[in-house]
Amino acid sequence: MFENKNQSKTNLSSLGEFALIDHLTNSFDLKNKSSILGIGDDAAILEHSNQQTIVSTDLLIEGIHFDLSYMPLKHLGYKAIIVNLSDIYAMNAIPTQVTVSLAASNRFTLEALEELYSGISLACKNYNVDLIGGDTSSSTSGLMLSITALGTSTKKPIVKRSGVQENDLLVVSGDLGAAYVGLQVLEREKAVFKVNPNSQPDLTPYSYSIERQLKPEARKDIIELLDEIDLIPTGMIDISDGLSSEIFHLAKASDVGFHLFEEKLPLDPEVNLICEEFKLNSTTAVLNGGEDYELLFTIGQKDFDKIKNHPLLTVIGHAVDKNAGCQLITGLGHQIELSAQGWKSFDAEQG
Repeated sequence: MFENKNQSKTNLSSLGEFALIDHLTNSFDLKNKSSILGIGDDAAILEHSNQQTIVSTDLLIEGIHFDLSYMPLKHLGYKAIIVNLSDIYAMNAIPTQVTVSLAASNRFTLEALEELYSGISLACKNYNVDLIGGDTSSSTSGLMLSITALGTSTKKPIVKRSGVQENDLLVVSGDLGAAYVGLQVLEREKAVFKVNPNSQPDLTPYSYSIERQLKPEARKDIIELLDEIDLIPTGMIDISDGLSSEIFHLAKASDVGFHLFEEKLPLDPEVNLICEEFKLNSTTAVLNGGEDYELLFTIGQKDFDKIKNHPLLTVIGHAVDKNAGCQLITGLGHQIELSAQGWKSFDAEQG
């Protein structure tokens, strides 16, 4: 977690747009050879010799994608970068540059945006990416962030969603559901605080899940692992909208179905305890929760021995004929048709 060192308050109108950009980005140095020119001109200049450039972009809007009543600005800056880097890793590529654009209302001070950019800076440092540009604007209400991430495939082949073959094994990194249940804890404490602003909750029993929600990490280590063991997935995606949604994306792109085994789903023990406390079904939390930013990928059965018993990877199912659809196989052997109930950007209840 991060400490908030925000003390003084400077009105943004005292700087102006370009002075603000200079102030927030003057500590960012270029680290990648492909970053020829970063911030300070009409556009950035990148040079990739005989390499494909991978680009991903994401929009984060206050009140829809994040809640500043429990999301510290430094965490928000960090997470905003991470969720985009995760998309680059999901292509079996290495992120190299990001751009950051934001719109902020006059309730945000310079020091508040410094906190936001300190999180952005830490993410760039931890993942060795360069901030090469962006834009700032005023907003009539709240805060909006737009992040674009770029990466290269280096010597490794790019992995798309569309390469899955029947009988390929479905593999996931890490564990699932923690970010979702961490959000439930935070929302509950927010409601308690509204009733009693003097309440001091003990969040220690929920520390893992809350950190997974507020400060997730992209699975750079998994991409490095796959390279070390000489394993190229046949298809891959990151888990942002929920496991079931991502399975459907893979199925549609590759024209296959999937059998997913409930008893194989990896959960941290804390997730089970929180689900019991909130009377949630842990499988539902895993399937529909989202924001885990783990990697979901498929491999040929011939490659199973390369990942067998690896502590960071779990085989949770396999690809089947598309006519069989996407099915959850319960511990009792019953087949239940999967439904994608994760994040839907334009649902009325979500804004």
